Amino acid sequence: MADRRLQVFYTVAKQLSFTKAAEVLYMTQPAVTFQVKQLEEHFNTRLFERSHGKISMTPAGDLVLGYAERILDLTAEMEARVGELTGQVTGPLMIGASTTIAEYLLPRILGEFKERFPQVQARLTVANSETVAAKVGDHSLDVGLIEAPSHNPNLTTLACCEDELVMICSPNHVLSSRSSVNARDIADQPYVSREHGSGTREVVDDFFKGHGVNPDDLHIEMELGSREAIKGAVEANLGVAIMSASTVTKEIQLGTLVAVPLTPRLTRELTMVYAPEKFRSKLLDAFISFVDNKFQQCNFDVTSLKRPIKGRGR
Repeated sequence: MADRRLQVFYTVAKQLSFTKAAEVLYMTQPAVTFQVKQLEEHFNTRLFERSHGKISMTPAGDLVLGYAERILDLTAEMEARVGELTGQVTGPLMIGASTTIAEYLLPRILGEFKERFPQVQARLTVANSETVAAKVGDHSLDVGLIEAPSHNPNLTTLACCEDELVMICSPNHVLSSRSSVNARDIADQPYVSREHGSGTREVVDDFFKGHGVNPDDLHIEMELGSREAIKGAVEANLGVAIMSASTVTKEIQLGTLVAVPLTPRLTRELTMVYAPEKFRSKLLDAFISFVDNKFQQCNFDVTSLKRPIKGRGR
């Protein structure tokens, strides 16, 4: 409801990038630039200094930003108050999710949420856990669903469910017949890792450190940001990997991968992060409650994984 130019200006000021602001707002960069230019023409002064591909705030820009924050906060509070009064849950909801959650858990949950609240316009951003938490922290996103606790003290973290990680390998791998493996067993093998910034990478690195293995000493063959790429590399017997048990059920059933439990068990909490604002909208409260309830049903029993039938590997 607030002036669109003000919303665009605020996002550019927070991101200090027209390109990043365009991504956050789901707009084209020329459209973002046009909105800011209109606001500058309205005030008859420059709000940003542009130099060598970088932007910075002018004194006038800093002044306008202070007022813009107050105006947008008041607008959000007004809309939330009216929503409380009328009992409506409506409006845009900016959601961020790590890749595991976005690919394997969130689609069904979002579909059910949309069925219950058809007036909500949900927009999903997929990134690694670190990036999602950062975007929630700078208010680019309303809420984030991540694979590791956030280290941002300004965010509220709500544990939603437990997720178990397992070692995966090719059916022809030397460790495929083991009933369990430990950190030392994996350290002796070629290893396929997630990229830095991934929630899975952080949890797995802590697992190795806690059991006497320096992650820097692993025989890392490659670092990949895609789970499908990691599974493909492991299927090709390029190394072993550690992944969420819930993401490899299909491959286990097809016999293209083997999942071996870790000793001791490695579990993590999938968490929801959001800013602890004094006043939260009815929409955000409804989403937090809905997702928390649904995630309580997501705990995955690793013993349900079936071992492959010999000879079925690709």
